[in-house]
Amino acid sequence: MLGKGRKVSGRETVAANYAFGPGEDDVIIKHRLLTRTTTTRGEPPLKKLQRKFTSFVLEVEKDEDNYNDCAKLSKAFLQELSTFEIPLLKSKAVIDANLREKENFNELKDEINRQRSLAQTDIEYLKKQLEESKIERQHKEECEAIRKLISAQPPRSETQKSIREIEKEIAALEAENTAGSRLLELRKKQFALLLHVVDELQNTIEEDQKSLIEEMRMVTEELKNGMEDVNGGSEAMAVD
Repeated sequence: MLGKGRKVSGRETVAANYAFGPGEDDVIIKHRLLTRTTTTRGEPPLKKLQRKFTSFVLEVEKDEDNYNDCAKLSKAFLQELSTFEIPLLKSKAVIDANLREKENFNELKDEINRQRSLAQTDIEYLKKQLEESKIERQHKEECEAIRKLISAQPPRSETQKSIREIEKEIAALEAENTAGSRLLELRKKQFALLLHVVDELQNTIEEDQKSLIEEMRMVTEELKNGMEDVNGGSEAMAVD
């Protein structure tokens, strides 16, 4: 019966989707279930019950001697009330069953969440173990690579012999470097001395040039003065 009710509600919802939105559909369906103002056939139960009750009240309020009519209307009202109560009891039973189902669902949900938490904890633990295994395997591979590298190296005696030869070569190179440094220092001193001599020679040449220019200037002045004296004597002789 519950399945039939859900099926009817589903048809009403599909039909209502053409005129109302999802939110309005829920409000309308809830109102119909609470008031029971709809039915597939005949007059709605609540309206029918209201009509019976109204007829009974109106008959009671009359001043006439109508006890039999009131009894009939009362009986009809109570019968209708019983008829109306049966679906309510059924609805209550359905609600109680749904509540129990909801509780079972919540318990099942809690159990699933608990199992999920345990599974998540196991997953995290296994992930940690996997990472540790990866690191351990990486260390083993590195150790194996180092072992292979060491085994590929020559014996210790040959290595020491090669080290001694290299040390001799280094000593010879250091001696050659020392000799080269000394020769370079000597060449620096010689070059500095050469620069000093060149500088002195340049200063001497400049002084000689200055002296030569001064002598040439003095000779030029003397020749000039001599020429003036000769010109003056010639003029005197001409006057005489």
